[in-house]
Amino acid sequence: MDTKKRTLAKATTWQVMGLMVMTLIGFLMTGSVAQGGVYAMITSAIGFASFFVHERAWARIGWGRS
Repeated sequence: MDTKKRTLAKATTWQVMGLMVMTLIGFLMTGSVAQGGVYAMITSAIGFASFFVHERAWARIGWGRS
């Protein structure tokens, strides 16, 4: 089972990558880095929380582990 710190580190690095991608997509959609950044921050905050909860739930499931 992963520690909470490891799960937090994984969630953080995943969200940083997602933030960069979503900012680019937002920029391409709006033509504004600021608007793209706001869009990215909102989706990243939601995604971060969801990913953390998802990882902690799966850490409790033994299925598929050897």
